[in-house]
Amino acid sequence: MRLRYAKRGRLRFTSHRDFQRAFERALRRVAVPMAYSAGFTPHPKVSYANAAPTGAASEAEYVEIALVERRDPEEIREALDASLPPGLDVVEVVEARTANLADRLEASVWKVELPGVTAEAASDAVAKFLAAGPVEVQRQTKTGLRTFDVRGAVVKIETVPYVDTTVSEPCAILRLVVRHTTPAVRPDDVLTGLRQVADLAPPTPPLVTRLAQGLLDQETGEVTDPLAPDRDALEMSAAGSGDNIVT
Repeated sequence: MRLRYAKRGRLRFTSHRDFQRAFERALRRVAVPMAYSAGFTPHPKVSYANAAPTGAASEAEYVEIALVERRDPEEIREALDASLPPGLDVVEVVEARTANLADRLEASVWKVELPGVTAEAASDAVAKFLAAGPVEVQRQTKTGLRTFDVRGAVVKIETVPYVDTTVSEPCAILRLVVRHTTPAVRPDDVLTGLRQVADLAPPTPPLVTRLAQGLLDQETGEVTDPLAPDRDALEMSAAGSGDNIVT
């Protein structure tokens, strides 16, 4: 089964390792009939895909689990969601009917809120970034200091209106579509690139939220739901077999 979960509110500061521990405890707590690996130290077959960085909220994190018997996806979703802390929310569960989940996550859509930055300043920075050639930034990774081109990974970048009229301070909002690359280009890398090409430096830390990730439509530059084909396959299977499957 493939699950989409969200990291919301203060739980955006949960590290990927923290989520792994909480999720695997939840699997045991609700007695999900997990399949286990072979060998001297069997582990539940859980595959995590492209987790958001610590500090970023997300509406589109994905994990895949293998079961030894068939279960209703909605029952699994409700049980796991109730067993995880508020802010780690299981949003959707479907049966996997397609190839490797990781291969279906080609790009991400990010929202970046920039408190203290005007929409005009953000738009000017975006225009300069789009007009630039390669924009190289450096980041420390597990393998050492890496230099990579962030401009090449950005499929789309635009400003969107800020609609909260109760706040007097300006707050620009960027919407990014970023192709998944190696090493991964993160929203903070894009902000580093904007600072280099346009001297855009938010006075306070940005608030970053992943809105979606999935297959990249090469024509539109948009991201499509990686679970949608699975959902269609389940509906066809249910129609053909008469099974009552909830997705």
